[in-house]
Amino acid sequence: MSMSMDDSRPIFVQIAERIEDDIIEARLPEESQVPSTNQFATFYQINPATAAKGVNLLVDQGILYKKRGIGMFVATGARAVLVEKRKDQFYEQYVVSMLREAEKLGITTDQLADMIRKRGSKHE
Repeated sequence: MSMSMDDSRPIFVQIAERIEDDIIEARLPEESQVPSTNQFATFYQINPATAAKGVNLLVDQGILYKKRGIGMFVATGARAVLVEKRKDQFYEQYVVSMLREAEKLGITTDQLADMIRKRGSKHE
């Protein structure tokens, strides 16, 4: 399975985000072993150095840690940290720009809340 690349961001960042997604969605539970950089490289058909760069990004953030001679593991508390990080990103990327656009169009926060509730009720 080759990775569909988004040219706007470096591949190693996308690899880190894929691992984050797996942690957030509990496909990689805390304290479980993460595939090796060679396994990531094979799976995504990328250079092992690029895969290592993505993994190391998460090591630097304390999301993954290395057990000497064994491999990389998901740190305890990693999921909560990632969920908070993603909530902040969600707020900045979507909520702030949505509020700006709503303001431009004269949509009140109450009207916006109604729109969101209406959409949400269709999917419950």
